[in-house]
Amino acid sequence: MKTLAIILIVIGGIMTVFTGFTLITKKEVADIGPLEINKEEKTPIYWSPITGGILLAAGIIAFVASRRTA
Repeated sequence: MKTLAIILIVIGGIMTVFTGFTLITKKEVADIGPLEINKEEKTPIYWSPITGGILLAAGIIAFVASRRTA
């Protein structure tokens, strides 16, 4: 239980500080013999810092609860 709580605390802290990232994928548009044309697509992925705060609080509550039972 402590391990899960620590993981939630770390992920929640990271999600609170960093509110998203950009995923870059490459697509092959055309392949004509030795000529190859590729296209890069940027897909932003965002989340609310409130989500990170909720995970952080849940991790702290789980950590405190696991210490009381041990």
